[in-house]
Order: sequence, then C-alpha cells, then structure tokens
Amino acid sequence: MRQWEKYIRKVEPYVPGEQPQDEKLIKLNTNENPYPPAKGVERLLKEMSADSFRKYPDPACSCLVKALADYYGLSEDEIFTGVGSDDVLATAFLTFFNSDRPVLFPDISYSFYKVWAGLFEIPYETPALDGEFRIRLEDYRKENGGIIFPNPNAPTGLFMGLEQVEDIIKRNQDTVVIVDEAYIDFGGESALPLTRKYDNVLVVQTFSKSRSMAGMRIGFAMGSRRLIQAMYDVKYSYNSYTMNMPSLLLGTEAVKDDEYFRKITSKIMETREWAKQRFRELGFHFPDSMANFLFVSHEKCPAKELFEALKNAHIYVRYFDQPGLSNHLRVTIGTNEEMDELFAFLHTYLNGHGYEL
Repeated sequence: MRQWEKYIRKVEPYVPGEQPQDEKLIKLNTNENPYPPAKGVERLLKEMSADSFRKYPDPACSCLVKALADYYGLSEDEIFTGVGSDDVLATAFLTFFNSDRPVLFPDISYSFYKVWAGLFEIPYETPALDGEFRIRLEDYRKENGGIIFPNPNAPTGLFMGLEQVEDIIKRNQDTVVIVDEAYIDFGGESALPLTRKYDNVLVVQTFSKSRSMAGMRIGFAMGSRRLIQAMYDVKYSYNSYTMNMPSLLLGTEAVKDDEYFRKITSKIMETREWAKQRFRELGFHFPDSMANFLFVSHEKCPAKELFEALKNAHIYVRYFDQPGLSNHLRVTIGTNEEMDELFAFLHTYLNGHGYEL
C-alpha cells in the first residue's frame, strides 16, 4: 500500500439500480414514472436558449422555492431544495445527525441511509421490522441522535399512518425526525401538517417519481424555519450552486400543472391495484403497497431465478441480494401495456417451469 492510500476514506457505496441501454426493454427496476412530465415542461424545454447556460443558476432556487411554497401553503423560508432527494437527505444527515448517540432507522429501508451514516461517521442502529415488514413503535422510544424512516417504506411500499408517525415524533422532540416521503403521492397522507405542530420534523419529497422528472434531479424538504436555515448554512459551506438552471425552471413549471399531476398519479394507483390482483392470481405475495411499486415473492419460484429469467427477456425489475430481502423482487408499476407483457411472461414462465398456478 502506498503511503497516501492509508488516508483514503473507506466507504461501502450505495448500489443504484441498473440503467440498461437495450433498445427494446421493459424497465420496472428503478421506480421511474412511466409517463412524461407535464406539457408545460416540454414546452419550456423547447423554448430554452443555450445562451442562458453560460450564467450561474440562482443559488437560492427562488422560482422553484416560491412555486413549492405556494403549492403546499408554506412560507418560502420553510422550503429547502436540492439535487434530488438524495442530496437533500445527505445535507440533512450532515446538518442534524452530529451527536454521539446513534441515529435510528429501520433495518429494511432505503439502503442509502447506511451509506451516509458510514461516510459522515455517524453512529446508527437499525431496529428490525416486525414479521409483516412494519415499524415497531417501541423501538423508537429510546435515547437517540435522530430518526429517519421512509413513509411509504422502501422497498416494501407499506404506509404508516400519521397517528403512528406522530407517536414517534412526540416521544423524540429532543432530536430531529426526518420523514422521507419519496412515494407519498401514490395514496399516502403526508406528514407535512406535523411540521406545524413540531419544530423538529423534516419532511422530504422528490420530483423523481410522481412528477416524472427523475432525470432532472429535484428534491426538497419542508420544515420549520430553523431547520431549513440550518440546512442552507451547511449547503452554502460546500456548494452554493447545487441545482442547475434547467432543473429550476422546468421544476417550477411542473408544479404549476396540478391537474396533470393528479391525473398521472391516479392512473398509476389504478394500475397498481389491478397489478396486485394479477400477481395474486399467479401465486405471488406482497405487502399492501401504497407506492408506485410492489415488493413481491412467489411461494414456489425463487426470486433470484425469476429475476434472471426476466432480465434475459429484457424485463428489468430490482433484486436485493441481502438478508431479509433475497426472496423478493421490487417491481415498479409501468404502463398497463408494460404490465400486461410482464404478466404474460410470468404466466408462461411459471407454467413452463413446473410452478403450477
């Protein structure tokens, strides 16, 4: 080992879902929205001048912050924006999780939490979910350095009611509680009202799923003025120009079209409920998802075998080769046509390999 190699920070990185480049595929592995963004986004994109790219973007992200504040009924100093919710969450980890006590998050949840904790040298504990993949409230009634959990959870899709969310917050008012709501727009009830009642609550959302803009990388947090100001102080300490100008302008346009937003999220929820029935008919089991994906397992066919078979057929789903998850597949809800092709393949494969239906 060279001398300088001793001082390289050692981390176990997050492993993102595959981004295959096949010309013909069905991509159901990274929870992207199968429908395009709002029409106003497309229109504005065509009107943009390349000359505008030579200037730095607004570091305060003012137009987007104002649009979000107006939409959610907040003041502009209660909104923080970042390059996708990952950037927002990483900033929150840096800002709020700085004590010697462990941060708490579920053992089965968004796997990036462990990565950030390791990178920023934050102690943490991961209380186990119960046998139905649900949070046990009693596990969050002990001393801690902060709490974070997805709601709906990832990768299970389970939603925890606001009464339970508030129970966690109420018993932990000395630390910051972050509710990661990447999938909240697919049928769940946001914890945003609780930010009015408790000043230690941060709600984080994203444009990647419900607003069809994963490629633009837009995330945001909502919370008390003190929390938001603290996050901006940290942000401006290492990178003031985090969000690019097209993302700011196109994201602002997306927020304006609420009718389209509700139409598309409703369409995905309808497909999800239909897909639940189709999966059941094929012998699959899954938690009752309130997200834009299902976390499925088959009582006879091993998940890894099915994952490889689907991939060979150019149908991509997500497989997690880790304890507690290794016999499940996470399947993003696509268009009705894409889901039809998925179910046709599953029916043929399961029958043809002796997994009687």
